Amino acid sequence: MNTILPDHPPLDPLADGAAPATVPADDDASEPHARTLSEHAYHQLRQHIVEGHYPPGAKLRVEHLKNVYGVGAGTLREALTRLVSDALVVAEGQRGFRVTPMSVADLEAITRLRIHIEVDALRESVRCGDAAWEQRVRQSFEMLSAWEQPVSIAHRTAWEACNRRFHEALISAAATPWTYLILRMLSQQSERYRRVCIGLGDSKRDVHAEHTCLFEAAMRRADARAALALEDHIGTTLAIVRNAPPGALPF
Repeated sequence: MNTILPDHPPLDPLADGAAPATVPADDDASEPHARTLSEHAYHQLRQHIVEGHYPPGAKLRVEHLKNVYGVGAGTLREALTRLVSDALVVAEGQRGFRVTPMSVADLEAITRLRIHIEVDALRESVRCGDAAWEQRVRQSFEMLSAWEQPVSIAHRTAWEACNRRFHEALISAAATPWTYLILRMLSQQSERYRRVCIGLGDSKRDVHAEHTCLFEAAMRRADARAALALEDHIGTTLAIVRNAPPGALPF
């Protein structure tokens, strides 16, 4: 992964999810067009995997998917290779590609890492954040609140983008580009699990109340309280997955 993130990510909630302009599906296109095609296929396929359109462990057949996404085989393989770097796809040598499997043990590992990295960054950010940090947090919280009262399935993608921006704003007074890079990968993996929780105990979860508690603690500079609120917030998805009825999850 060659992405270098800015010190403070932009607050456009759909910036990362916006698709590039449509271009002809031709592997012989000029190099700039080829890059645009690859980006387009990469973003679309990534979103579809995260949203669960392709089940965990499903085989990703190049000959089929190149028609689905309107690109050539080489362009699609390039997109799949990037998704391997994102840990969303597994390469199987000559056998091709599969969607990365999901499991309770996997979510436990993701949750532990997120708590370890994000909570530490939040605690430091609450302690040393300046007026600009407060403004970023307030702005991102207002944007998030507009999408989550309540969160609808139709607007789930926009909500996920705003949710990520809020979490990034909270740690922005202390986080480094490496912090953002690692947490974005972990958050993307967490999103896969949040998606499958829709319709389970997650449907009764008051996510806005969780975010409000986190926001208020941060604004009061109550670093210990904010840290506990974030740890509980991150751990809730794991609790829902652990308590899911047998057969309710696709893994």
